[in-house]
Amino acid sequence: MLVRMTTNADGPQTRPRRRTPAGAAVLREDVTEAIRAAVFEELAAVGYARMSIEGIARRAGVGKTAVYRRWRSKLHLVLDVVSAIAVQGLPAPDTGSLEGDLRLLYEVTSRALRHPVASQIIPDLQAEAARNPEIAEALQKALREGQEGVASKIVAAAEQRGELRDGVDEKLALDLISGPLYWRSVVIRSPKLPKGYLASLARATAAAVKAL
Repeated sequence: MLVRMTTNADGPQTRPRRRTPAGAAVLREDVTEAIRAAVFEELAAVGYARMSIEGIARRAGVGKTAVYRRWRSKLHLVLDVVSAIAVQGLPAPDTGSLEGDLRLLYEVTSRALRHPVASQIIPDLQAEAARNPEIAEALQKALREGQEGVASKIVAAAEQRGELRDGVDEKLALDLISGPLYWRSVVIRSPKLPKGYLASLARATAAAVKAL
């Protein structure tokens, strides 16, 4: 067996030279990101049920092997992409008032939910989640840690400013904050929000949360 000299913190050492196993090459990050982007596009175009590794690879401009090196199946690929949403999250607004924070949150969230890709993907994944517990768990985690994580910071900041009473029911407050816009944008799928809707929603929600 061939040997080679290597050096570490303890000085030179001799160890066997081993062949790199097939498929053990360093995975290029740009390829990984291209595949993730292709997943969103493919989900929006054909939905989860019709989505295939072949279609994802073709859209990403890579071979199927590049996809399978990273994920075992389309289920694991979608779970990874959905879970990544929670990690990215949304920036927590800091306008100095509860109503101002809510309005900024609603403006950012509304743009995201009305994006053509998101408007196709979210309803499809919700339907698939009803049949697949793994997707349901990943989707709930993404929504909870993303949207609710920011809403929780808004409530905490309002408490510190004295806009809310100490010990406010945080879970109920999060329902009030996150529910209405999600209902109109995702469930009803209103194509266009009425003029001044977000400002009115922020004002009404702030009043409701303060009344808890």
